[in-house]
Amino acid sequence: MSNDSGQHTIWIEDMQVGMSRSLEKIVTERDIDLFAEVSLDRNPVHLDEDYARQSIFGGRVAHGMLSASLISAVVGGQLPGHGAIYMGQNLRFLHPVRPGDRVLVEVIVQAIDLAKRRVTLETRCSVGNTVVVKGDALVLAPSRSSV
Repeated sequence: MSNDSGQHTIWIEDMQVGMSRSLEKIVTERDIDLFAEVSLDRNPVHLDEDYARQSIFGGRVAHGMLSASLISAVVGGQLPGHGAIYMGQNLRFLHPVRPGDRVLVEVIVQAIDLAKRRVTLETRCSVGNTVVVKGDALVLAPSRSSV
């Protein structure tokens, strides 16, 4: 199934453990500024290069939740896709993401509960070979029987 916005649905009946989807995004300074505006998180480690240079990061870094929000883009747009409902997300922030970094976001089906329409997903964001965010998500997946 697809809709006018180009989103797709993978029905829970068609899912298999190990199925995966991904996306890549280069995080820009503008992305960080916009995320700060929307989230109201104006920590200077994200917005002020001079301040951030004195921090443990040695320079400006993206909000951890900015990278995590890209997981939502995969869940809501690809796997399961349109109609998926987030029920929970566990995250560990392992390394910073800097302006100009290319973030690879991967979502992998770990378990399927067909009766409850729940899918457990492994979630991971990487920059190069470095995992920067990892965790797992529980989503309510769309079903052919519910349309």
